[in-house]
Amino acid sequence: MCIGISLAPTWLSGEGWRQPDSGIEGLYSSDFALDTAKQAEAAHLDFVFRPDANYLPLPVLEQSFGFSSLDATLLMASIARETARIGLVTTISTTFGHPYLVARQLMSLHWLSHGRAGWNIVTALQGHENFGLPAMPPSDARYTRAIEFAEVVRALWSSFPSEALLVDRVSGRYADTAQILPIKHHGAEFAVEGPMNLPRFPGPRIPLMQAGGSAKGVDFAGQVADLVFGMTPDIASAKAMRDQLSARARAHGRAPRDIRLLPGLSLYLGETRKEARALFLETHRRVDRMQRVERVLSVIGLDLSEWPDDRRILPSDLPQPSTSNWGRTHRERLRRIVETEQPTVAELLARPEILSSVHWQVIGTVDDAFAEISNWFEAGAIDGFIAVPGGARSSLDLTLKALVPRLAEAGLFRKAYRSATFLGHLQDEDETARTNPG
Repeated sequence: MCIGISLAPTWLSGEGWRQPDSGIEGLYSSDFALDTAKQAEAAHLDFVFRPDANYLPLPVLEQSFGFSSLDATLLMASIARETARIGLVTTISTTFGHPYLVARQLMSLHWLSHGRAGWNIVTALQGHENFGLPAMPPSDARYTRAIEFAEVVRALWSSFPSEALLVDRVSGRYADTAQILPIKHHGAEFAVEGPMNLPRFPGPRIPLMQAGGSAKGVDFAGQVADLVFGMTPDIASAKAMRDQLSARARAHGRAPRDIRLLPGLSLYLGETRKEARALFLETHRRVDRMQRVERVLSVIGLDLSEWPDDRRILPSDLPQPSTSNWGRTHRERLRRIVETEQPTVAELLARPEILSSVHWQVIGTVDDAFAEISNWFEAGAIDGFIAVPGGARSSLDLTLKALVPRLAEAGLFRKAYRSATFLGHLQDEDETARTNPG
């Protein structure tokens, strides 16, 4: 399987940053992320990944660091020199950026890391006010732009082939300029002449990751993605997403195995289940009842503010589902909980999906996490996962020093690197899967 880890310090969110050993003071230094990247490389992970945003919601900063962070691409460049094998996946928006600049940034990171760059392509959900836009463009418009954006970036990467570099000291010819060609792109969103002013790295290409779950997003992934950062809170949603990605891959002339579904996996780990549960609850202890009620209202449109805690929520209580793509996965997950479990108000408000994120979550021991990951993988629902440790540094340590080695011992993950490039890691897994199909 393919395993990555988020460099966003999720283990410090909520109350985690207040622990004496959190190291929160170093949050805006490269050393903070580098420490995690080195641990991940020691565990032979495929890549580290830095989510990013272009806006700053202020209310959350009263209690935690929220979306405040270093620039993702600059951070990865600072890590490149101090690591040797692990992939470095940065996040750049196609809604707010320009393809020439992005193509150059990413190829620069690829050169600096000797072939380990990756691009998480996002269309963004917020931030328009920081880029002179009156509102966020509709989802379809954002993906139309993203498709053209990615096309231009890849054309620019090919415009200056590494083979054009002659560096012939005897003749004095530096490059064969006949091979360096303009792209002459004139599309609905961009006009880019090219070529790029940086040669393509003379090795494997830059893998692409995508995270959108809408129909347009899944189709975009079917066209270009090597990896999909999925928000699949249960195995049923993971299987459905895997099936959709396979169908869209085939529709675009690709094999289903060309796209790897990697759900975010929120891991609150402890030596015992009781310890893990206590860690989870402590992390979110400042999320009060009113905040939980507001989250339910914003996701499924059901106002529980006047409901007693012991009243059961029935499927007939649910409002008509919204047709908006905003929060769709979260909305569908909460509706399924009500439809299948009919929880009391108190039970729903205590759910991890209300207290925390809508990611796949394991709150338990390393054994619990191993069993659930194995089950999802062997059922064909996922191709790996992106670890998002939560609660405390201990969850990060247990993930990298206990869980990943356990997966390796079971033959589900590598015990050592066999490649020095990001794409090489992915191809190595493909070869292993063909050799050991069971």
